Amino acid sequence: MSTESKQLTHEKVDVNIGIETSNRGQVAEALKQILADEHVLYIKLRNYHWNVTGIHFQQLHAFFEEQYDDLEDHIDDIAERIRSLGYFAPGSMEQFKSLARLEETGHYNGDAETMLKNLLADHEAMIQFLRHDQDMVMEECNDAGTQDFLIGLMQEHEKMAWMVRAHLA
Repeated sequence: MSTESKQLTHEKVDVNIGIETSNRGQVAEALKQILADEHVLYIKLRNYHWNVTGIHFQQLHAFFEEQYDDLEDHIDDIAERIRSLGYFAPGSMEQFKSLARLEETGHYNGDAETMLKNLLADHEAMIQFLRHDQDMVMEECNDAGTQDFLIGLMQEHEKMAWMVRAHLA
């Protein structure tokens, strides 16, 4: 890891919140991946919002905007959680792309059904990532605060996935 990477990863402060430094680092790394995934999903929703076409344009245009507005709040909360653990949050597209498990997509030529199916798959993937990560942060790192935070995010993605499913029904 380069000196610059280390400076972006760790802060030179003592954080005494009852979680071992190595455990805080492991939690921060998991949160960085989640932050990156949320950014990929956010950009995807902006893309879909701008490019959806068809008879349901107005409804889906507004729906995609509602979802990316929700993600914007999640993104800020995740970054602040990373900072509260004593680490710097990634903040560049390059970092997000290298950390993310979700993949970018194009505009699908405005095909609303393909957009919705892809969006549903991403929400379901996020739910699975969050389910795994909330178990890890508690069982391996003894971080009940982050576990609670991740459970809340998971519930939000469950609701968002339900809304997408309703559009596909």
